[in-house]
Amino acid sequence: MKDTLLIGLYALVAGAVVAAAGAAVLRMLRGRSILTHVVVLLAVTVLAVVAGVVTVARAMFLSGHDTRVVLLTVVAAAVVSLAVGVIFGRRLAASAVWAEQARERERRLEAGRRELVAWVSHDLRTPLAGMRAMAEALEDGVVADRATVAEYHRRLRVETDRMTRLVDDLFELSRINAGALRLVPTTVPLREVVSDAIAGVAPLAAGKNVTLIAAETGWPTVRAGERELARVVTNLLVNSVRYTPADGTVHIDAGRAHDGVWLAVSDTCGGIPDDDLDRVFDIAFRGERARTPGSGGGLGLAIVRGLVEAHGGHVGVRNTGGGCRFEVRLPAA
Repeated sequence: MKDTLLIGLYALVAGAVVAAAGAAVLRMLRGRSILTHVVVLLAVTVLAVVAGVVTVARAMFLSGHDTRVVLLTVVAAAVVSLAVGVIFGRRLAASAVWAEQARERERRLEAGRRELVAWVSHDLRTPLAGMRAMAEALEDGVVADRATVAEYHRRLRVETDRMTRLVDDLFELSRINAGALRLVPTTVPLREVVSDAIAGVAPLAAGKNVTLIAAETGWPTVRAGERELARVVTNLLVNSVRYTPADGTVHIDAGRAHDGVWLAVSDTCGGIPDDDLDRVFDIAFRGERARTPGSGGGLGLAIVRGLVEAHGGHVGVRNTGGGCRFEVRLPAA
């Protein structure tokens, strides 16, 4: 019984020494990846077993042959343990990274949803208050001359149209986020889609004295939902026109690439701060806290990203000299 306790004490001391060294190593590697920590932990465990076996073997005065047999057995088991540990450690590390990314994405989405509710409430409350005041003035007969009444009717219609667009954007975004968007892909001539979008945005550009320029040639065809693609092009043009100062230009062109087709909208907005480049496609992001009536609900680019990704494509933005360039990549027809 005494020998058994002594053997256990030897093995415990040897394992404790290795464990202490391993703890020091793990402390120095605390900034490394999860896989590194898993491999080090497995190595410490195996080395603790080997140290215990070697210590006990020497204490028991085993023959050289018996010691080699014991060590060979332990080493073989250690190799198998490390191999299995590394394989499953990689999976564990990948799962941990994926879970952390999923949690971070969920936190961003939740923050975006809260911000969206606050901003949309503002965008709805402001025009509703004005519409209510104008309706009460008309109802009470506060305004009676024909010109003022006509102006009130016009402003009521304008505010109604603005709220309708905001509600449409919210509905479209909810379909995208809920996975309820059902695409009907067809072969779409990109030139025709762009031409229609430019015609729709032309009044806004004219009001700001912004010039719209489209490439003459190089327009490919794409495999996409025509309505959704038109929404993408229109939203990109509206965004560029809205943030381009007077006498600026917005240029749109397209072409073919080895992996599909691309569409680019370039403007002279002065560029986007580097800290905001990764956020311009976030829901309700406008680049500033100030709320400007008529500046949109901050949903246009979020809808663009959702629609493009639903087509299996990608959209990005980068600064180019005096402005920025939004580029969409889609599968070719």
